[in-house]
Amino acid sequence: QVQLAESGGGLVQAGASSELSCAASGRVFAIVELGWYRQAPGKQRELVSTINAGGGINYADSVKGRFTISRDNAKNTVYLRMNNLKPEDTAVYFCHMLFYRTYSQMGHDELWGQGTQVTVSS
Repeated sequence: QVQLAESGGGLVQAGASSELSCAASGRVFAIVELGWYRQAPGKQRELVSTINAGGGINYADSVKGRFTISRDNAKNTVYLRMNNLKPEDTAVYFCHMLFYRTYSQMGHDELWGQGTQVTVSS
């Protein structure tokens, strides 16, 4: 059973920093991409940032220059460092993974974490 375990988040003041982490466990042959998405109340889930196997990184325009994604391949873990948080960053943050379970698998799987709440007070 492949699982994603998220940690971090909580209540922070505007301008503060916080960090999220997400560790993948279980039978994972190769990870194609790790990323973070978020969903605010009444809004659709949106991309925050992704990092692929080659180290390519993508950020939403709203977080560029403030958030930094990184990964530890040995630990199958992805991190999201969030600086200068704003009230509009308040959302449930979800970890996301694209991966192969086996060498011979045709097409990759995807998995979502359970989500962790980040609340930024003004």
